[in-house]
Amino acid sequence: MTDNTETHIFEDVVSPFCGIASDDLVIEVKGNTITVKENGDAVTKPGFETPITDLSPRIKGQDVSFEQAVNHIAGLLKSSKQPLIGGMATDLNGARAAMSLADMTRATVDSFYSDNAFKNILVLQDTGYMTTTLTEVRNRVDLLIVVGSDIEKGFPRFYERMIWPQESMFGQDIESREVIYLGKSPSGDASTSPAGRKASVLPCDIDDLPEVISVLRALVKGKTIQSESVGGIATSELAELAEKINTAKYSVLTWSGSEMSMEHAEASIQNLCEMIKEVNETTRCNGLMLGGKDGDTTVNAVSSWQAGYPMRTSFSRNMPDYDPFLNRGQRMLDEGEVDCLLWISSFNTKLTPPKTDAATVVLGRSGMTFESEPEVFIPVGVPGIDHVGRTFRCDSSVSLPLTKLRDSGLPSTHEVLTAVEKAL
Repeated sequence: MTDNTETHIFEDVVSPFCGIASDDLVIEVKGNTITVKENGDAVTKPGFETPITDLSPRIKGQDVSFEQAVNHIAGLLKSSKQPLIGGMATDLNGARAAMSLADMTRATVDSFYSDNAFKNILVLQDTGYMTTTLTEVRNRVDLLIVVGSDIEKGFPRFYERMIWPQESMFGQDIESREVIYLGKSPSGDASTSPAGRKASVLPCDIDDLPEVISVLRALVKGKTIQSESVGGIATSELAELAEKINTAKYSVLTWSGSEMSMEHAEASIQNLCEMIKEVNETTRCNGLMLGGKDGDTTVNAVSSWQAGYPMRTSFSRNMPDYDPFLNRGQRMLDEGEVDCLLWISSFNTKLTPPKTDAATVVLGRSGMTFESEPEVFIPVGVPGIDHVGRTFRCDSSVSLPLTKLRDSGLPSTHEVLTAVEKAL
């Protein structure tokens, strides 16, 4: 770790901690202490400002050299009959190295956030969908419908950056934009326009949302609904919403997979996506899936171009073998199929591995604490703080560069995994 105590200011820093990857942060670095000076939020500030507490690799709780830790990991993987590379909270280069190691060791790869991501991925694979980008939303949206989600919690600057910018590319009057919540109510005031216009809310229980979506789709298609209400929402209110969708110039339906917690959420998301296709017969309408926490979008992108499939791909047969159910990491651990778990969490100290009898290796952010000490722990650098990198935004359309802000001496996930592969 460097002893340099000079103060440096970095501008236009990209945040790797939020799915929209805000790229306008102002960061102060003094030695190894980082402070977000401008444009921080409840997600980015803790991400950047978490202090370094440990630097040394450990085997069974005892400090060891980097080489000793790497060789021990290699030994575990050599003797493993079914390794699992999980967590996968890393940047683009870290994901590449993880996929390469999985190929060599015949491991299965899965992300901690896959349960949420696959609510959307399964729809894409089954029937496809029409989605937009954050840039298109920023410049074109006139009607935003937030479905079953309170996006302010996970994406605190979404409205500031995408819905209420000071200007749009095509000179649209920002105040003309309308925000409607279907299901949950907003937890804060971010959805309120600069002039004070609040979002409309059509509240319903999350378990009633599938029926509400189905009725909304029918109304958009001009069907007659006999019931006076659905899920506690008046049918007349849903009919008004349907009319707004049909007459909008560029409507966007957005949701967060993590909050679509009803049973078989993918079926409701598919219903939304099919409705979007139908609306596009007469006007513009698109979906926007919000996610990408801790590199989730990035690792799925890398897996897709490296193996042809997203997460939940196994190399046990010496070829990419995709199965979103059989290769679910938590299922494999619960069933006792895994004898070695390599857990990657370079962004978040709280993203610790699940309880398991399998030999556990953790490549994690400095400061992690464990209920049960893993067999091997190597503290790794944070992409966008301790080393350069790249991350994908939640819309999967743009990858952004991550800046090195300090010299902590911590290795990157890519460096560790590459060293392990060389040691095999």
